[in-house]
Amino acid sequence: METLKRNPSVRRKSKLARTFQKVCNLRTTSTKVSSTNNGIGICMLKKSHNPNFNDEDDDDDDGGDSVFDLKSTSSSTRSGELKVRERRRAVFEAVVAKIFASTTSIKAAYAELQMAQRPYDNDAIQAADTAVVEELRALSELKRSFLRKELNLSPQVAIMLAEIQEQQSLMRTYEITIKKLEFEATEKQLKIDELKTSLDENSAVNKSLEKKLTTSGSISISVFDSIQIRNLNLSQFVQVLGFTLRSVRTFVKLIVKEMESANWDLDAAASAAVSINVKNASNVFARPSHRCFAFESFVCGKMLENFESPDNSNNLSRREEEFENLRSVHPVRYLTRNPGSSFAKFVVNKYSSVVHAKMECSFFGNLNQRKLVNSGGFPDSGFFAAFCEMARRIWLLHCLAFSLSENVTVFQVRRGCRFSQVYMESVKSGDESLLTSGENSDIRVGFTVVPGFKIGENVIQSQVYLSPPPPSSS
Repeated sequence: METLKRNPSVRRKSKLARTFQKVCNLRTTSTKVSSTNNGIGICMLKKSHNPNFNDEDDDDDDGGDSVFDLKSTSSSTRSGELKVRERRRAVFEAVVAKIFASTTSIKAAYAELQMAQRPYDNDAIQAADTAVVEELRALSELKRSFLRKELNLSPQVAIMLAEIQEQQSLMRTYEITIKKLEFEATEKQLKIDELKTSLDENSAVNKSLEKKLTTSGSISISVFDSIQIRNLNLSQFVQVLGFTLRSVRTFVKLIVKEMESANWDLDAAASAAVSINVKNASNVFARPSHRCFAFESFVCGKMLENFESPDNSNNLSRREEEFENLRSVHPVRYLTRNPGSSFAKFVVNKYSSVVHAKMECSFFGNLNQRKLVNSGGFPDSGFFAAFCEMARRIWLLHCLAFSLSENVTVFQVRRGCRFSQVYMESVKSGDESLLTSGENSDIRVGFTVVPGFKIGENVIQSQVYLSPPPPSSS
């Protein structure tokens, strides 16, 4: 018997026909729309046999016999291949759309998770976390189906649903962003209201402090502005003297505060300041608070020492120039700009005289300020600033005194001298009735607090602390 041989050309045509017939004769049935956690449905198509994302069959029949429709023409074959490519491209577009939609949903869920953190909302956090997990699971399923070539979907429906899902997620993201901005705006408004309240309170406190400082003379408010050095009179000089003494008392309070912080014995320090035996200090000060008069006496004595010397103020034009330069300037800034001026030399000399090295070391733990002053520098500290303000006013007082007369004398009253109302006034409250009653004519001076001034023929009383009257003997 003669063996039959298969024609190779017929085999190739049979394979092409088989592929075309397989593509054209796919029997599909519509499945139900599957719903996801966000309400988006996906239309599934079910093949009559095992689905495969790649529509080309493998050559695995080993030349087996099959029945094909040999009536298919070459034009219909090309048309079928074109439809397969179009479907593959549509499926890819649907996959990309689903990926973008899921990514946008994850972004919206993450935004909800962040929003729920502040203020803390446990239910919202759980819901957002579940939404993120579900979207990640859906992406994982999509990846698995893609790799296994088991994507059973309708491209047109999938793309439409993915677009709807993406738009809904974008709307959720915008709503969350709006809520976040509104929350931040509310917080900022509350902060603004709080700062306004704090500003009003601080402004009220500052006004109160300014009033107190103005009253105590710690702020120079136009005291020198109304004074013309060429038309100066004695009453204006007395006004400036009182203004200057207020700065002295401010500096004395600062010294007492530093002494208390350094645990000084104030009785011993006050007695040493006015050269009184510490054992008899209780017989000199009527009250413990009167010890400040002793420190004021020490500071005034040092600052007004050599006040009678005209120094460089030996002519009216020179004194007027110095007065104009210092009348409304910050003393430390002036010293920094003019380290070689007469006022700078005056400050350096008086600082070394008033603030002893042991005192400064006790107050600040070192001698840095003293070293800086002696080397021509000027410390930027509150203590030194208070000293410079006091020195500035005394320097201006010096200019005004010699503008009134070239004959200027500063005098002090020795301890134990009989009180005289012509040359003295008491700094201690309560002595007025004692001085006017005439019952005790033997009133003695304990020490001079503020020296007196004799300017030409005019005398300005010194301020003294009177010794307590001796106890009456019964």
